[in-house]
Amino acid sequence: MPMWYAITGRDRPDSLSARLAARSAHLARLEALRDAGRLLLAGPFPAIDAADPGPAGFAGSLIVAEFESLEAARAWADADPYRAAGVYDAVEVRPFRRVLP
Repeated sequence: MPMWYAITGRDRPDSLSARLAARSAHLARLEALRDAGRLLLAGPFPAIDAADPGPAGFAGSLIVAEFESLEAARAWADADPYRAAGVYDAVEVRPFRRVLP
């Protein structure tokens, strides 16, 4: 039975240029999840308290999506273009139980 999983990626320092270079491929995978009805939310953590952090960049990302298992969620996270581009220095995948809304 599918379940929600929270995927949290932590950006390595000075990764903004790598993030920008891999962004379109990263978004394409998220759009595929969305189109399949499996994406609850996704977005980055600005490195500073601003909607557009400019050159400060981002501290990481959060994705909450539905997968068949923890292993499937981890495999999906491991294949993220941000991982291949060296944007993230750490990724955590945990089961998530949606309560509200």
